[in-house]
Amino acid sequence: MSVNNEDLLALRGYVTAADATQYSSLASTTMVLDLTHSNLVQRHVEIRFDKNEIVDDLRMKIHQKTGTPPHSQHLQLKSGGTLFYEIPPNCESDRKLGYYSLPLGANVHCIDVDPNSSSANGAYEDTSLVQKYVMSDEDYDERKGTLRDWGRQERERNPSFTLRKHAREHAELVEARRLYKESGVLKKGFELDESKGTIQRRPDGDGGALKGRNENKAVASDESEHGRETVRHLTLHSRCLVQPGSRRGEIAFIGRIDELGGGGQWVGVILDEPVGKTDGTVRSSGVRYFVAPGPKRGGFFRGKNVESGDFPEVDILADLEDSEDEL
Repeated sequence: MSVNNEDLLALRGYVTAADATQYSSLASTTMVLDLTHSNLVQRHVEIRFDKNEIVDDLRMKIHQKTGTPPHSQHLQLKSGGTLFYEIPPNCESDRKLGYYSLPLGANVHCIDVDPNSSSANGAYEDTSLVQKYVMSDEDYDERKGTLRDWGRQERERNPSFTLRKHAREHAELVEARRLYKESGVLKKGFELDESKGTIQRRPDGDGGALKGRNENKAVASDESEHGRETVRHLTLHSRCLVQPGSRRGEIAFIGRIDELGGGGQWVGVILDEPVGKTDGTVRSSGVRYFVAPGPKRGGFFRGKNVESGDFPEVDILADLEDSEDEL
């Protein structure tokens, strides 16, 4: 078949460039054969034999790969689609393969002469013939410990429960725990259970009273734990040291970041090394509060974790000295 498309011609040239030399490293007695089967779609490519092996060895290899026993194999030797020799069952068993002068890459096609062969009619390859186990809806409904059974029990406790709602709330909880673990920030609608040390969703059903308590708690947090006093010792564009990790950098932002949650003041730092978690952008809102030179060159920290002072950028080569004992 002729190909006129220049790109396809170039691709064919690239793929077939080494065809002439693909067998150049083989020993002179090595044969490379493709094995095919009358009942199977699969093709076993480039199976190696030695010219001193006999036809029975070839039949045993075919038996291993296709399941057809030697006495049911009628072999056709082909090259380039042309049939040039046939070996009926139980014939020429002791003849060496080198006798047939098979070219490298020749095809040995096995015809399974057994009318009752287990490989007939796609039995080895057609998965549609395999009987699948199917459980009726009634049987599944009666089983205990299934997702349906669990959902039914949850709906008995909470009539508004749905699997979709549960999946969404679970994803939100996972995200809240990830955010708290990475930055110590409590996502809106969640709180820290200090007795268990885990993040959990704030309880519902208390209306305005619960909302009022939460708001008061946030205000108290803002004014005490993370209030202005916690960042008063810091100034913009000053060098700093951030804990944990004694990370050095420059202060680029001081102020509130409502979308992070938790209230209070935050300090944005451009770090000297890529050991942060942001480029100055809050992931949840996409708002940028400062510009860091890379995706991990910035971070948001609480004032208590930031120390301002003479913390120059560390030169990793500064401590290295020339030595006559090292070249």
